[in-house]
Amino acid sequence: MARKRKELPTLEQIEITDVAAEGNALAKVDGMVVFVPYGAPGDIVDIKITKKKKNYAEGRIVNLHKPGDIRVQPKCEHFTVCGGCRWQHLPYDFQLSCKQRQVEDAIQRIAKVEVPEVSAIVGSENIWEYRNKMEYTFSNKMWLTFEQLQSGEDIPDRNAAGFHIPGAFDKVLDINKCHLQDDFGNRLRTFIKDYGKQHGYTFYDLREQHGFLRTLMIRIASTGEIMAVLSVGEDNPQNIHDLLTAVKENFPEITSLMYVVNTKVNDTIGDQEIITFAGRDYIEEEMEGLRFRIGPKSFYQTNSRQAYRLYSITRDFAALTGNELVYDLYTGTGTIANFVAGKARKVIGIEYVPEAIADAKINSEVNRINNTLFYAGDMKDVLTDSFIEEHGHPDVMIVDPPRAGMHEDVVKVILNASPRRIVYVSCNPATQARDLALLDIKYRIDAIQPVDMFPHTAHVENVVSLTLRDSGKEENA
Repeated sequence: MARKRKELPTLEQIEITDVAAEGNALAKVDGMVVFVPYGAPGDIVDIKITKKKKNYAEGRIVNLHKPGDIRVQPKCEHFTVCGGCRWQHLPYDFQLSCKQRQVEDAIQRIAKVEVPEVSAIVGSENIWEYRNKMEYTFSNKMWLTFEQLQSGEDIPDRNAAGFHIPGAFDKVLDINKCHLQDDFGNRLRTFIKDYGKQHGYTFYDLREQHGFLRTLMIRIASTGEIMAVLSVGEDNPQNIHDLLTAVKENFPEITSLMYVVNTKVNDTIGDQEIITFAGRDYIEEEMEGLRFRIGPKSFYQTNSRQAYRLYSITRDFAALTGNELVYDLYTGTGTIANFVAGKARKVIGIEYVPEAIADAKINSEVNRINNTLFYAGDMKDVLTDSFIEEHGHPDVMIVDPPRAGMHEDVVKVILNASPRRIVYVSCNPATQARDLALLDIKYRIDAIQPVDMFPHTAHVENVVSLTLRDSGKEENA
């Protein structure tokens, strides 16, 4: 017989003292750190412990006795339930100070290298409706909130369109209104959900893997162009035609209306054929007069206005004079590569996703940029010593890797190539700091600039400028 798990305690009248990683708040109780979501410094709360280790515990707030002085009223009715925007209850200035500290702590604690003072974080111009891309899930297993369960009401309609509940892969919270994207996204999502209910369409069962309505991606560019990609779990041509015709008629402002029949176990559509139902198969973003084509599989920074500021900082850090050979690693759709090309002799971009490289080439073509080259493949396989011998030793390298940072083999090739300057753009200060420690053998850090791309979350972008040690002496020799 299995032993009965020991009931974990509820800690009463505990003060929240700070914020921590992953958007959690923290308290200290008898020398033990307790991590809880949705707390604000100064809050007096009761905490139900959910996990206890030797040196720390995790819990949830079950009673707020007294709110801290800095706590503000969250804007969203779904706050604390959907799992996103975990800092809505914190003033934006305080959010920025926390992100600044996150960058400083990562570099000091992980990189442990000599660094200049970290520049003040660049805040987001818009803190609501800033996202150009949102993804919603349709499900026949709507998550019931605590209030719904307590009410005892019968809820026969469990069809939902919204976000996955953290820790419950087969449950989806039905969203009334999300404030992260222009309200058009709410109207389109609600229309498709209501149309599906009215016409008897099945909503996807995430556990049993069947159903018609599956996911919806909405992209709204800074140019005003709109892309909608509906993913369905059944190849039903009549339903697809009827639904998308209704969407087209009711939302004529959609520039690119597309769909995909996805019968796989997972929701990813990167390996699926995406069919254009109406309009073009891309939308366009704009920066400094340059037009960037964004397809349904393309990566593009989700905060368009902040992306411009991020790329401007990157270009400034590169200190280009027009004579440099630039390598842009993890180039995506070539946004940075094309953005800096006007100030470089030549730019070579490398990216894992072939479709993104195809977009990068098109972006150069439509903007009449003729000094770029793009290659697709795994970075550690493409960026080799022989590749550099063939294409030339870079003067500047711009790297913008995924959250996991750079593979050690890539770091070794960069060190062997010894570009005069490296500009490292990262969405994860911790893995960036790890890589900076590896680069420290040859490079010194000249500047550090955090940029907030995601208000109300703990995520932060960071740009670091590195210069080859003694390169100044070599240039003057």
